[in-house]
Amino acid sequence: MPATTTARRTRELTRCALAVALIALCAWISIPAAVPFTMQTFGIFLILTLLGGRWGTLAVGAYLLLGTVGVPVFAGFTGGLGSLLNSTGGYKLGFLFLALTYWLFTRLWGERLGVQLAGSVLGLALCYAFGTAWFLVVYVRTTGPVELLTALSWCVFPFIIPDLCKLVLAVLLARRLRPHMSLQ
Repeated sequence: MPATTTARRTRELTRCALAVALIALCAWISIPAAVPFTMQTFGIFLILTLLGGRWGTLAVGAYLLLGTVGVPVFAGFTGGLGSLLNSTGGYKLGFLFLALTYWLFTRLWGERLGVQLAGSVLGLALCYAFGTAWFLVVYVRTTGPVELLTALSWCVFPFIIPDLCKLVLAVLLARRLRPHMSLQ
């Protein structure tokens, strides 16, 4: 590999590692609840907008992998496979759907603001859907029956407005930061 390619790859991997650290920091900013209010989605929206779909998705995957093997990167300084297998683990795994959807949208239609927002909103909806389905399965197995509307009122409805605010804030911040980043 030529030196310029190696240097470029090193910069990309470093940005990816810093993005994983940012997501973890954002996860640790948490308001405890049945499903904790965290800044994870802000971190994910920010790194997707800053790094793009490919590297942002790799960062989300690396974040989930680190958490799965026990590094305490999730909300409440938790980690381990149990963190993904509990009732809220589906929302964490749903972050990968969010990132993949963003990547697909920006790959197909470019990095325009409307495309970024649409990919993020649809990805967030998929994250909510997957997470809620996971929540229902685990909750029913461990606690007992629960209605879909009840699960949505616990796990989705309280988060919609805050998550959309985090999205707007992340996109605005990324648009301010991106011109100052050396992305070559």
